[in-house]
Amino acid sequence: MTQPIKTAWWMIALPLLAVLIWSLNIAVTRYVTDYISPVSISFYRWLVAFLILTPFMLFRVIQEWADIRPHLKQLAVLSAFGMVMYQGVAYTAAHYTTATNMGIINAFIPVFTIFVSMLILKDIPNRYAVVGSLISFAGLIYVMGQGDITALVQSGGHLGDVLMIAAVFFYAFYGVFLKKWQLKIPLMQSLYVQIGFALLYHLPFVLWMGLDTVNAENAPSVIYAGIFPSLIAPLLWMLAVQWIGPNRTSIFMNMMPVFTAIIAFFWLKEAWTVYHTVGGIVIVAGILLAQKRH
Repeated sequence: MTQPIKTAWWMIALPLLAVLIWSLNIAVTRYVTDYISPVSISFYRWLVAFLILTPFMLFRVIQEWADIRPHLKQLAVLSAFGMVMYQGVAYTAAHYTTATNMGIINAFIPVFTIFVSMLILKDIPNRYAVVGSLISFAGLIYVMGQGDITALVQSGGHLGDVLMIAAVFFYAFYGVFLKKWQLKIPLMQSLYVQIGFALLYHLPFVLWMGLDTVNAENAPSVIYAGIFPSLIAPLLWMLAVQWIGPNRTSIFMNMMPVFTAIIAFFWLKEAWTVYHTVGGIVIVAGILLAQKRH
């Protein structure tokens, strides 16, 4: 009787730890803006992940190339949306907004996924999805306007929030394409090939804009980004999806604004205000309603 309880708690810990890692990465992304350019950290991040995976994955990819090759175009599209456009735009957004706002906006992935699914998969959202999405959007506007909607309209200082919304929108496409194609490729091999494409996509930007030098100030952030959110968190998340199911796992993503805000408060000294609290509650409530099945 005792063992199943321990196992259940261990399974629940998997998505929590994954979300904590991604939340910390948002704070790292904001912290490192003063020490490295968006293109540089994005390229170095995937380079570190690629180098770590190569000894374990290269031979397997070669062995299974006949199965992987027919899906190269799909893997290339997934890499473009999930690793290049999402991450690249998020790194740029970090220069213009706070980690707290980035965490709150990142929680919008399930909502955007509903409407991208409607566009690509022709899935018609139910009334809960529509109402919940509207509620969440109202909460986001409240946060961006810092409790004053007129200030949001009059001010032009929300470039970072707008960029982060675009980044989350790109990631919604990534999730929907995954669902649409359901590639019959082992997850780690798929991840490895996508990272390879991400490095190729970065080359024109690297040649055009150059790379910052990795030094004592930015190296810890680069290493963290290349290992924990790029490799460990996805693995934990995939295990959680396998063991407790995709619907139950996705609920834990709602913890990201909370984790990010706590980390940003203690590490980056970002203020947590009333409008964050009110807007965050409205957003999470809307997301939970949007994910209601019946």
